[in-house]
Amino acid sequence: MSYERHGRGGGYRNKRNHYRDRDDYDDRRRDYESPDDKLKTAIIKLGEVDPIEELPRLEQQIRDHVPRNIPILSEAFRIGVTEQPYKIPFYAALLRLLHNPTELSIPGESPLGRLVLEDFWKGFQAYLDKVEWRETRLCIHFFAHLTVARLISTDSMFALLRSFTSVLDEFGVSHGRAKRAALCAGEGLLLAGPVLKAASPAITDEIITAIQTYADSTAQEKWLVSPSTRISNQMMPSDGTVELLDILLSSLVTLNATDFKDTENCVPQPYKNNEEIDSTVLTPYVLPAVLVPPEVIEIDSMSTESGEESQVKKDEWPEFFIRLFPDDVSPDPKSPPGYIVRTALLDIIDIFEVNRKECARLLLEYPKWNLPGTFKPKPGAPVESEPTPGKDWQLESTIIETVLGAYLILPESSKKSIYYIALITELCKLSPSTVGPAVGKSIRKLYNSLSDGLDVEAARRFAEWFAVHMSNFGFSWVWKEWVPDLSLPVQHPRRAFMRRAVEFEVRLAYHDRILKTLPPSMQSPDAYTIPEQAPSPAFEYDDPTNAHHDAAVAVLNLFRGRAKVEDVISHLDSLKSTLETSEDGHINVDSVVRSIVVQSLLHIGSRSFSHFLNAIERYLPLLRNLASGGISGSGGSGNPEAKADVLTAAASFWKHNRQMVAIVFDKLMQYQIVDPTDVVGWTFLNGVAVGQLAELAGPMNLSAFEWDLLKGALDKANGRVTIAKRKVAALRKEDDDARARSKARADETMEVDAEPKESAEDAVPAVPEKEVPQVENPAITTALKAFSSLTKEQKAALSRTLEGFVSCLAPSPTDTNANPHARTVITEAAWENRGNWGRDEWNAWETWGWYRQFCRAYAPYLRTYSNTLYAVSFSRFEHAKDPAADLLKLVWNIATGQEP
Repeated sequence: MSYERHGRGGGYRNKRNHYRDRDDYDDRRRDYESPDDKLKTAIIKLGEVDPIEELPRLEQQIRDHVPRNIPILSEAFRIGVTEQPYKIPFYAALLRLLHNPTELSIPGESPLGRLVLEDFWKGFQAYLDKVEWRETRLCIHFFAHLTVARLISTDSMFALLRSFTSVLDEFGVSHGRAKRAALCAGEGLLLAGPVLKAASPAITDEIITAIQTYADSTAQEKWLVSPSTRISNQMMPSDGTVELLDILLSSLVTLNATDFKDTENCVPQPYKNNEEIDSTVLTPYVLPAVLVPPEVIEIDSMSTESGEESQVKKDEWPEFFIRLFPDDVSPDPKSPPGYIVRTALLDIIDIFEVNRKECARLLLEYPKWNLPGTFKPKPGAPVESEPTPGKDWQLESTIIETVLGAYLILPESSKKSIYYIALITELCKLSPSTVGPAVGKSIRKLYNSLSDGLDVEAARRFAEWFAVHMSNFGFSWVWKEWVPDLSLPVQHPRRAFMRRAVEFEVRLAYHDRILKTLPPSMQSPDAYTIPEQAPSPAFEYDDPTNAHHDAAVAVLNLFRGRAKVEDVISHLDSLKSTLETSEDGHINVDSVVRSIVVQSLLHIGSRSFSHFLNAIERYLPLLRNLASGGISGSGGSGNPEAKADVLTAAASFWKHNRQMVAIVFDKLMQYQIVDPTDVVGWTFLNGVAVGQLAELAGPMNLSAFEWDLLKGALDKANGRVTIAKRKVAALRKEDDDARARSKARADETMEVDAEPKESAEDAVPAVPEKEVPQVENPAITTALKAFSSLTKEQKAALSRTLEGFVSCLAPSPTDTNANPHARTVITEAAWENRGNWGRDEWNAWETWGWYRQFCRAYAPYLRTYSNTLYAVSFSRFEHAKDPAADLLKLVWNIATGQEP
């Protein structure tokens, strides 16, 4: 018997044949490509080996291509410019070569390069009309290089840049729109500065001043989203973080002082290797005038199909990037070369989100597209050029700093968190010996910044990245470095980070596996770093000594036997009567019954997630009945006390697995057993009692766990409104289309019957069309009612959250369990004395951080109800002298766009 087919040899042979067949297929596919497609591909793939050497060969290939196809050429350039921006200088050089006359050129005929540029402009105009900011900005980069190459007139380039600075003067312009427009104008000037400053210093100064004026007007927004600012002081830190418009302005001011002569030391300009074009022979191309499309302002909140205005706009805040390394390791972003490098890397990260492996490869190959000597060569690689003074940076450290900076942008990163985390993993896999040390240094730098005021949301994301990254590399970390910090207060940011990171690691592996990676001092229960036991359910009534053990076993057996809902309700009626007549009559019988039912049901579903969903769905009527406040009958609209009991029972059952608490709460909201407002209210009152620190919870406060519960509830409420709005818009469009079709058919019928017969009916005057009553579609009526109900729910959830924060941070003397330090930690003197803070001070400080995150993350929703919410939550402080109330209102006003 032969084992070749099934053995390793056969498998290898089959795999080898598979790859050979695939290569043959690729070869055949290339053979089928048209000559136009092949040329287009060659242009897009410019520089895969050496861009400088490839330029003349590619130029000749383009010229030899017949028949000439200008749209294909310009499309290839547009793809290259907008999807491979690191190649833009070399595409500009290629277009410059295509402007050179040849022996076959006809006098007076436009050069090939000019024809391509004219068609390229059409694509740019399309990007602008669709308000595709990234593509628009990168095309302006291309035009800026062409201006330096003397292929575009300086006057028209000035006009293009000024059309974007005019956006900054629009009344009520959003920060997202203004920021994108400022980047288009500022980066265009940065690249084309050498010729623009020589042509008109006044207009150059005008553009810089326009950007500076707008940036100065956003000082308070910067304070709210900077990851290192203090709640006690609105002064912006001078180091540690940089803001995008600020570093652009810093670079422009630096270059402007030297008439932009240093631009050539910041970015490649390969087109300068060619002789300047004689303007008497070929006049520079004049860019057509443009008008940046106005911002769409939604007047009727129900008039759009997409409902995108209900989504959190992620670019409505200044963008702050964390700095992790000194200027001799990674470039200073405030310097022109540093700005060029950082934005180039950010563009690669942004564009190649669809392929993190390709993104990692391109990031590590970036020095190929920058000036020689900008980065240190890889260890062992030949030194091709001498290090440039003031540069010679470490590539891997620069990349990691840029990726983490984008990941930690507040209030939310532009991409999903997992993308940045996975990208760093791919970088480590491609070059572990060089990227690994940079990652380790970044972790230590971020950890040290935790006690210096790193924003709570940034700290939460840091713990998430740390845990996932460790899971990809065997959970190996030098935990003993942080053992001395176990002497800090239990709620100190560093100890909180260790606790959260370990909790995330346990979710990604299992308890014993993570326990073994920690030093003995961290394994101790007194260290409060890792729980004593693995995440597991805690069925309160499993203990035979529990007073209600027998009652719970009876209910549990009903669930195991898949009893009908009616039978369970009948049994619960009997159980309630028994408990009421027992010696334990002083207890809240309804709460006990709800706890027994919910915990028994969760116990049935604790084996797996599918078991949990099956149990919930099977007994949905029972759970809704419980949440209505009754044990029998058909239930009601809901009872706050009953819903709180349901949530408390669920949290108690999963108190050793806080991840499951969030999951169960989400499903209870999804099945409408509880409302988001119920979860918000429960979280502020009971959240701190869940988990390993229940005995150390102390006064009312919020940590990352409670924030996750709040965020889940708010996202649920907001998401429902968005879905309802889209449904109404879709139904209205369908109804309008149906009416239009019906009217069209009626018009066609009238046209066919050209000579109607006379009848008595002709004497009756026709009812004008506008007076015909429009019957509302029943489906639309139902959808509108649902939308109205969900909008009220959204408003209630936001209001309850704001009220909860106010109660935590500015408690009244009658509030129970208030944190006495909520008002003291917000002073500058208290912050300087943070080394002596205890548990309650750090609790209060973190709660203030989550209030800031709530206001900035949900600002688009809060603005909708700003007047009502302000009146409900802040009116009590109208004439009071309360520093906590003043700070609450300041953060609120900045987030909602009110006058502070």
